Amino acid sequence: MRVPFLLATAALASAQASADVTVYGKANVSLQHADEAGNREIELQSNSSRIGLMGQESLSDSVAILYRFEYETSVDDGDKDGQTLTQRNIYLGLQTAGGTLMGGVFDSPLKTAAAGVDLFNDLEGDIRNIFAGENRPKNIVQYVTPKSLGPVTAKVAYITKEADGIDGVSASAAYKLDDLYLAVAMDQDVEDNADNTDTYRLVGAYTLGAVQLGGAYEKYEREIGNGDGYFASLKWSLTDQWILKTQYGQSDIKVDGRESFSLGGDYIFSKTAKAFAYYTTNQDDAVRDDDYLGVGLELKF
Repeated sequence: MRVPFLLATAALASAQASADVTVYGKANVSLQHADEAGNREIELQSNSSRIGLMGQESLSDSVAILYRFEYETSVDDGDKDGQTLTQRNIYLGLQTAGGTLMGGVFDSPLKTAAAGVDLFNDLEGDIRNIFAGENRPKNIVQYVTPKSLGPVTAKVAYITKEADGIDGVSASAAYKLDDLYLAVAMDQDVEDNADNTDTYRLVGAYTLGAVQLGGAYEKYEREIGNGDGYFASLKWSLTDQWILKTQYGQSDIKVDGRESFSLGGDYIFSKTAKAFAYYTTNQDDAVRDDDYLGVGLELKF
């Protein structure tokens, strides 16, 4: 389908004429050896590569309209779910001294609460393998507290399912001061086709010199049974260019006995470019035993 591609291209071209619009993106590609339940292959992966534009229109000294249009594209083969581009975070919002109100399609407060702690986000070691709640709901309206609250940021979102189920709620409260980050978040009936579900998440991170320690605990409640899980991560900046990182998680939320372990490293070329390598193993008590070994390159602009 070429319509989204043409619309996005026209929007990006016209954005160059406005000083208040930022065109941005990320190309992330890895070549990996995948061993999935005994099936082995070499594959080129596009890891949530994207392009978008964002900006604001000031209405007064304290009021502005905010917007973002972000699309994912597959750098490996150009096909993302049968299209050239698919929608990611897209919203329109109003920012005032009392906070920001926004509506559209974007990551829920529960998902964003752990964004800086998941060190293998968008790769095979992403916490979505063991946790519920990694959602980007449609028809979401969200309020975010103003920066005047200092180290505390709260988000409350309402997700209307319209005629397709029970409406959902997602909320989070985060504390960020210097090297300490703490957050608590919850979802209620947010996932598609999953009414009467509750998700609770605790997140923490602390940076001590060159080392960042992080972790999260999640409890998932539903009519057919409950589950919980945790993960811990460590990032060690050996130099300004070399970073080592590892992550381990375990949960019964998606599958009984699910475990995920990842080990990797980054080589930083600049603020926008890096090379990386990783090894990930995902296992559970059923039949899955998957291993991935890969190298990749990322460029942000």
